[in-house]
Amino acid sequence: MIRVNVFVYQLSAERFWDIGKPIPPVKVATNLNVVGIESKGEELLEAPFVFTINYTPAVAQIAVKGKAHVRGSKEELEKIQKAYADKQPPPPIIVQSISNVAFLESILISRTLNIPPPIPLPQIPPMKKKKRSEPSYRA
Repeated sequence: MIRVNVFVYQLSAERFWDIGKPIPPVKVATNLNVVGIESKGEELLEAPFVFTINYTPAVAQIAVKGKAHVRGSKEELEKIQKAYADKQPPPPIIVQSISNVAFLESILISRTLNIPPPIPLPQIPPMKKKKRSEPSYRA
């Protein structure tokens, strides 16, 4: 069974938009790059990563750098490392674990900078007034 621990070692965020101006509707682009996968023993792989968030228009930018430690059986780790050497994407459990931690840190930073969070907020559509319809049957 694969276990992933994610460690953040650098957080960087900058607000470009003036504090006095209201923030317009923005589009958020996220990018996760797993820089490499290295063996650190028989039962440990290390995967450094860079997670960036860009806003359009240029309201702010957030970057999270860190390392994921992947533990598991020797066979599982060899399979992951071989797949990475063959230019295949990392397993979903590694990507999901890194994304969860990086998004959480980004949300906290966005709150500090008073910018929109990097996740889409739920939209509630406006209620339409219904016309009173005639019953489909009569007694």
